[in-house]
Amino acid sequence: MKQLIFIFSIVVFGFVSCKTVPITGRKQLNMVPDFMIRELAFSQYDSVVKNSPTLAPEDPRAQIVDRVGHRIQKAVETYLKENNLNKEIKKFQWEFNTIRDEMVNAWCMPGGKVVVYTGLLPVAETEDGLAVVMGHEIAHAIARHGNERMSQGLLINLGGMVLQEALKEKKQETQLIFLALYVVGSNLALALPHSRMQESEADKLGLIFASMAGYNPEAAVPFWQRMGALNKNKVPELLSTHPSDEKRIKNLSALIPEIKAKYYKP
Repeated sequence: MKQLIFIFSIVVFGFVSCKTVPITGRKQLNMVPDFMIRELAFSQYDSVVKNSPTLAPEDPRAQIVDRVGHRIQKAVETYLKENNLNKEIKKFQWEFNTIRDEMVNAWCMPGGKVVVYTGLLPVAETEDGLAVVMGHEIAHAIARHGNERMSQGLLINLGGMVLQEALKEKKQETQLIFLALYVVGSNLALALPHSRMQESEADKLGLIFASMAGYNPEAAVPFWQRMGALNKNKVPELLSTHPSDEKRIKNLSALIPEIKAKYYKP
């Protein structure tokens, strides 16, 4: 009987804590106030940038990342305004940094903090290819996937305790849950795998944002094909968290014509 009551409580708690993902309309569990997860994310981001060989702003590679990032940022803000989500814009404090490292990887923490590793740039080949990756990573933040996974972690590990209470009463356990989502070391941070649903959501939203920013969405398929080719010798870091397979490429190929026709603004 107690077990049934516990399960019922979780279901009810999940229902009242359910929010809607911006743009897609998908319902998601979200027990984490945006400002609180941003505080955790910003702290970790600052630590990574400070303790990594971050490129100077005048470095051409950093300028490319910054240019692509700001164009996608403007596209995101335009999309949010057009969809009556102006209040979401204030939740992001955008920052784009490039770290000198051979890792083929990029990530975006909640709140719009983005890092691209120089090892990714040769694989991206062009700004269009880079926009595919950055758009995808930024889409995870816009869709609150980090908040969603943090909420799931709180539900499983701390019985559904809200973040504010968890930080007060179980600070160490709460920080460990966050670090389990973003494995932060002295010079790197890797976002752990998202669910297939979240990946598909980020693929679609990322292509929309990149297209609105003036980047050709057709660059997505050859980019992921190049990433897949790297898998023959060594699994790139990006593929360890973002599976690249035939199904994904097939889904992207199906999305591209509609997205290009509706959103691409060269």
